Parts: sequence; structure tokens; C-alpha cells
Amino acid sequence: MVCMGQPSALECSRCNKTYTPNQVLNLCECGAPLLVRYDLAAVRASWSKEQLASSAPGMWRYAPVLPADASEAVTLNEGWTPLIRATSLGRDVGASDLWIKDEGRNPTDSFKARGLSCAVTMAQKLGLRKLAIPSAGNAAGALAAYAAAAGIESHIFMPRDVPQANFIECKAFGANVTLVDGLISDCARIVGERKAAEGWFEVSTLKEPYRIEGKKTMGYEVAEQFAWQVPDAILYPCGGGVGLIGMWKAFAELQELGWIGPKRPKMISVQAVGCEPITRAFEQKAQVSQFFNNAHTVASGLRVPKALGDFLVLQAVRDSGGTALSITDEEMLDAGVLLAEREGIFAAPEGGACVAAVRHLLQTGFLKSNERIVIYNTGSGLKYLEAYATRFPRYAATQQDRLGGLITPR
Repeated sequence: MVCMGQPSALECSRCNKTYTPNQVLNLCECGAPLLVRYDLAAVRASWSKEQLASSAPGMWRYAPVLPADASEAVTLNEGWTPLIRATSLGRDVGASDLWIKDEGRNPTDSFKARGLSCAVTMAQKLGLRKLAIPSAGNAAGALAAYAAAAGIESHIFMPRDVPQANFIECKAFGANVTLVDGLISDCARIVGERKAAEGWFEVSTLKEPYRIEGKKTMGYEVAEQFAWQVPDAILYPCGGGVGLIGMWKAFAELQELGWIGPKRPKMISVQAVGCEPITRAFEQKAQVSQFFNNAHTVASGLRVPKALGDFLVLQAVRDSGGTALSITDEEMLDAGVLLAEREGIFAAPEGGACVAAVRHLLQTGFLKSNERIVIYNTGSGLKYLEAYATRFPRYAATQQDRLGGLITPR
């Protein structure tokens, strides 16, 4: 009998105070994020990796280490994304064992689907009816989609210059959308100021314990797809950093379950030169980052001037023997085009940033050409057409020739 989705506690990531699971909670009393803990000894006694052979593909195949049973999941078939060997790209950058984990194949075209599937599942389970999120774009689209599937109200706050795809998808899913003059931090301030009066539960990055549980499945998947041999290095585009934190948590759980050996991957945080709080903190040997003023980058998911879980990202990077670096917008767009040309994968600029970062790290010798390296592409390039349009301009001569003319009356 498999022990399904039963957290043993919610534990503070800083002060280690514990809370009873299945409470409606955002943060610990000390202001730090909460992490879901499981009785992994009980899980290990009732669940084996061999049982996964008969499990349906998708994130919820890992339900025994998720906070809800698969039968309770609000799901759009997220997860189990392809892990693609990038042989041609590898030759270009000098890596003989390079792989792309393409999270752009998820529902709503980004890895955010994993976290929001889990968060909305728990919101439904706990009886919450109104959810609010500040977002740089893709998390908003995912919340809107999963809230629609669950019949829950969603309230979205996004920067006014968010990619058009994110705005349109949120509206199409029936979300209540507010565009804000400012950054995701300004959106977060508005949600914080209004949520009590409006009756919203906030599901922003790490301000509830369940998005990280969905995103940690990226770590379970890559281990399973490599037959429980983890790669040497993982490059991850770091905005709020939940995916990186979640994967580090996943590898710790997998070790406790006895499914992988003592080795964990080097975790490499990749940011944009125009918004690099984690990179600077890493270089300065600081435990937390400073708010990054005048944040700007075409990779909207990286435009996060201060991450609530920055100390967890920095800890994972350092404990793993990894590193943190930043890439210019020009480099990430050029690298995104190179990935498309060489491998047929149209990646978000965030994924392009990781391609450029691999080249840098191989040139400096931090990574070796024969190491197994995995790049996480966190979204589809189709969500960032405005950014890539700078590489491929297309001009409309008249109003009748405007973009989208195939569906424009003549």
C-alpha cells in the first residue's frame, strides 16, 4: 500500500519551527518560507521506484512525496517533459554530454504549471476560493489556467510591460487582471496591501509552501529519466529561484529514499546582467541578496529584483559546489536562436541565458567538456515574441498588412 500525499509537518526554512500540515498558512511567524516535510521512512517502506513503471506520465506520478493524492489533483497533465540530448549544440559549445530539459512543453508553456497545479490543488483541498498572485508573466498564466480548471477566482497583478501572450492568456482564462506601472515587487506590494480586505489567499513565490512541491518534481524527473543517475551539473535560470530550491530539496529526498547515491549535481544559477541580485550576493559571499535597483531584462521571468528565498538559493548553489553568473540580453537572445537552429527547440530567453552560460563555464574550465550537463529551459519562446522580434523584424506597410493579417478582415 503506497503512502499517498501525507505531509508530516510544515517546517520553517530558517528557524526550523514546525506547524501542523494542512493549515492555511503563508509564511512562518519569523517571516521565512515554509517547507513541506514527509515521513520519508514510511514512504520508503511503501513505495519503490520500480512502481513508477506502471504510473501515468506526469508530475503526479510522484504523489507519495506531494502534499495531496493524485486523485485530488487539479491537473492539466503537467510534467514528464522531454529530456533531449543536444548533440549539435554540444559540438558548438564544446560539451559532449549536453541535455535540454524542455519545460516549455508544459501546459501554459512554462514550468510554472508544476507549481501552480500543486498550489491550486491544495487551495481547493483547504477550501480557498480566491487566489491572488503578483507575477512577471508565466506564473500568472499558470494560476489563471489552474484556477479556471478548479472553479476558483484568480486575481493577477503583472507589470504593464509584461509579454502580450501572458496578458491575453490570463484574460482568456477568465482571471481578474491588473496591469501595474512597475516591477513584480510593486505588484507584490499591492497584493500585500489588499489581500486581507479582499479575502484573497496569496500564492506568490515561496509565500505558501506548495508551489515548491510541484516544482521539485523537475528533480525527481531528471533523476528518473537518467535511470537514477543524477547529472554532473544543472543550469537553471533564476528569478524567484523556487525551481532550483525545489530540485535541491528533491535530491535530498531521493537520497533519503535510497533512490540515488551520495552525489548531487552542481547547481548553477543563471541571471540577467540587468537583474542579478543572486549573482552579486554569490560573488560577495553574502548570505542574502540586496534589492536590485532599476531591474531590466528581456527575460521577464528573470526580472525579480529581490527573491524571498534568496538565502535558500545561495545555500544550494554553495553546498553543491555550483556557481552563479549573469548573461546579457544580447547573449541570451543569440543563444536562444542558436538552440533553435541546432536542436529545433524554441526556448524562452531564460533558456537562452543558460545556453550562453554553458559556453562561458566551459571556456573558463568551471565545467568540463565530458561532464553530463543539463540546461533547464523554463518556457516556450512563443511566449516571448516581442523579445525575439528584435532579431527578426517584420514591418507592416499599412493597417491592412498589420501583424496577424491572416485573421484580419481585408
